[in-house]
Amino acid sequence: MRRIAGGIAVAVTAIAAGSTIDAQQLTITPIVHASVQIEYGAQVIQVDPWSAGDLSRAKPADLILITDDPIHHLDPQAIRRLRKPNAPIVVPTASQSKFPEGTPLANGESATLAGITVEAIPAYDIKPGEPSHPKGKANGYVITVGGQRIYFAGVTECVPEIRALRNIDVAFMPMNLPLDRMLPAATAECVRAVGPKTVYLYHYDQNYATRLTNPSASPGRGVDIAASLRTFRELLSGLPVEFKDGDWYPPLPAK
Repeated sequence: MRRIAGGIAVAVTAIAAGSTIDAQQLTITPIVHASVQIEYGAQVIQVDPWSAGDLSRAKPADLILITDDPIHHLDPQAIRRLRKPNAPIVVPTASQSKFPEGTPLANGESATLAGITVEAIPAYDIKPGEPSHPKGKANGYVITVGGQRIYFAGVTECVPEIRALRNIDVAFMPMNLPLDRMLPAATAECVRAVGPKTVYLYHYDQNYATRLTNPSASPGRGVDIAASLRTFRELLSGLPVEFKDGDWYPPLPAK
């Protein structure tokens, strides 16, 4: 993994309140779809902030990670709202033209930014077809905070670079991706391969995300979300992995 030298010192706020998932002050707040907030002590990391979600729950960020460039991943309005002065924003190299202020990381690169180690993990499709996520365009990320390794997969299938990951404490894995990618069995098998201590599913209700983007859109037939979550839980049964169900999809307002 090629490393990019240099970090950026960023001021931090007071220790955040909230529930923790362990004894080391790691607080995880699901925002919406692929948007999640991580707090460790006084540091705040925002991943894929999206204005369509309820950002009143989000805190100003010392570091922002962007996995891809559709609006529900790369939303300049949300980034600027949540960015502390001079806080670094990591973007895939292919997305830098859409957000020139970002610090580009290509697949396989790493950097230390705001005192946090960030590794860019390839995120891409195996199954051909549209929508296409080609190799090299998007990133997943592993960050290390407080000695814990947290993995955000982004939009990806279970590619060899993911299967090679080890010593992951918390993993955020996508499910129900378009074209029957990463259905519950595939996502559960990927979790078995990576072996995180804790797993969150995210980016799994594509119909909800479409309606956030276009409130007038009619609900599609889509995937039975409750059934897919239940199937995923059953497939993890007996594994030493804790599944945590985040509140990614609050009720939509009536049209």
